Amino acid sequence: MVPESHPRRRVLAGGLLAAGAVALGSSATPASADSRTGGARPTAVLVHGAFADASGWNDVATRLLKAGYDVIAPANPLRDIAGDAQYVGSVVDTIPGPVILVGHSYGGEVITNAGRGRSNVKALVYVAAFAPAQGESALQLSGQFPGSRLPDALLTRPYPVPGSSEPGIDAYIDPAKFHDVFAQDLPRAVTRAMAVTQRPASVGGLGAPSGVPAWQSLPSWYVIPTADRVIPPAVQRFMAKRAKSRAVEVKGASHVVMMSHPDAVVRQIEAARRATH
Repeated sequence: MVPESHPRRRVLAGGLLAAGAVALGSSATPASADSRTGGARPTAVLVHGAFADASGWNDVATRLLKAGYDVIAPANPLRDIAGDAQYVGSVVDTIPGPVILVGHSYGGEVITNAGRGRSNVKALVYVAAFAPAQGESALQLSGQFPGSRLPDALLTRPYPVPGSSEPGIDAYIDPAKFHDVFAQDLPRAVTRAMAVTQRPASVGGLGAPSGVPAWQSLPSWYVIPTADRVIPPAVQRFMAKRAKSRAVEVKGASHVVMMSHPDAVVRQIEAARRATH
């Protein structure tokens, strides 16, 4: 744990952050200098996906802060891809220095769109994530290869849409199936809490077509957990190869590889930083 007095303990975070893991700052600031290496670090913007919140990045954020990065983990709205990308892009626009965008799951689709056309974004890092081409959706990609257990684990609830007589539909993972589908390599005591605090995603957003992908013009890195039961590893390998991503596989890791193997994720962020510094 980073002490409260630590000068690098700066993070703007959305969602529910585990107490003491990271601290909230009032604004984004230029990247800190790492006292051990003397090299400046970019700001890492960590974007969570569906059925989760920004607290899933706690272990990664703590390591990045210790290494001298500034970190922002915004609350992904999980409503629709265009609006979600616009929101995350607005956060990136407040950062004066270089940025590495990191996305988990549906957050990968968000950074694929939010990174487009922003000159301060230097790299994309996909973590068990969607990296769609133009016109593809998360729902479409997840079923492109067999192996996802997500469809049979979903519960849906309607929610009101302002200005419309038709409700939207939110998708949740059934808490009884959450551990085995989403995070089988974490302790059940942890996943029980994750299941009841999960943030739902709009089915309409997950099914909406993605825009022109930022990976066409930006270098990218990929972390593929080989035991992912949400986005089959074969789908991730297909997307990583298409995007020409530098990919690593984490044997036996679940969909929440950033929680069960945070060091593997940090190494890919560091690789992106070194290659684009």
